[in-house]
Amino acid sequence: MAIDTLLGVIFNFWTGLAVLIIILVKSSIKFVPQNQAYVVERFGKYNKTMVAGLNVLVPFIDKVSYNQSLKEHAYDVPSQAAITKDNISLVVDGVLYLKLLDAYKASYGVDDYVYAVTQLAQTTMRSEIGKIDLDKTFEERESLNTNIVNAINHASEPWGVQVMRYEIKDIEPPRTILDAMERQMKAEREKRATILESEGNRQSAINVAEGAKQAQVLAAEADKAEQILRAEGEAQAIVAVADAQAKALNTVGQVANTSEGQKAIQLDLADKAIEAKRAIAKDSTVVLLPDNNSSTASVVAEAMSIINTLNTDKNIKV
Repeated sequence: MAIDTLLGVIFNFWTGLAVLIIILVKSSIKFVPQNQAYVVERFGKYNKTMVAGLNVLVPFIDKVSYNQSLKEHAYDVPSQAAITKDNISLVVDGVLYLKLLDAYKASYGVDDYVYAVTQLAQTTMRSEIGKIDLDKTFEERESLNTNIVNAINHASEPWGVQVMRYEIKDIEPPRTILDAMERQMKAEREKRATILESEGNRQSAINVAEGAKQAQVLAAEADKAEQILRAEGEAQAIVAVADAQAKALNTVGQVANTSEGQKAIQLDLADKAIEAKRAIAKDSTVVLLPDNNSSTASVVAEAMSIINTLNTDKNIKV
């Protein structure tokens, strides 16, 4: 009986020791997930920061006090009123993209870094909007976002966080300002439409004038070319007629240089003389002729005398 009791005690001891060892091992080993950081305290004082992977703690002495996420998070910045440089009240909201870089600073540097950065973003946004006019708030959103990010990062550096970017979601001016802006945009659109229409009419008139000018130039060039061609044609015709006359005269001269040619010339002159007198007699009732030139033969003789004189000058004998 005593032996069984002793064995039972020994068994319970080793069993309890094994369970204790398992508990100690389990509590001393920590697996940290990716993009997580555990802040460990020892006796209430910061000891170390455990990063992703296998980590070892001292049981009952070390304690994980803060579990910080290293991922980038988006936080909504509540709507708030802001006044522009030209004293126009706006309602602005935005989105803040935040990432924790130092788990120690985020755990001990500020109580709630998300709330602190959000408040800082609101105050910085009001400050930046107060530096510009209303019209610039819509045109320079990118510049506003950049300035807000730079200001927040400078102020939040002791907290171990970094603002990756800040985006303004909506800018809401008063209703009266919206109505005035709509009227202004409508007037601007009408102005642009009028300018574009006048530019179109101007360009159309210029195109018409250019077309008329080109048509006149082409017509003048065509007329000039026609006159040149006509002149060239007339010149060629004159040259051709002169050549023909020269050839005819040359042929007549060659024939006239013979006895047969002289006889033919006498006969032609006689015919022309008869025709001339006939025409005179036809057109007039009175014809006066000298006594010595009243006959055709005398006319022909006179013509032949002239021809003989010419032939004598050219050393031609009839």
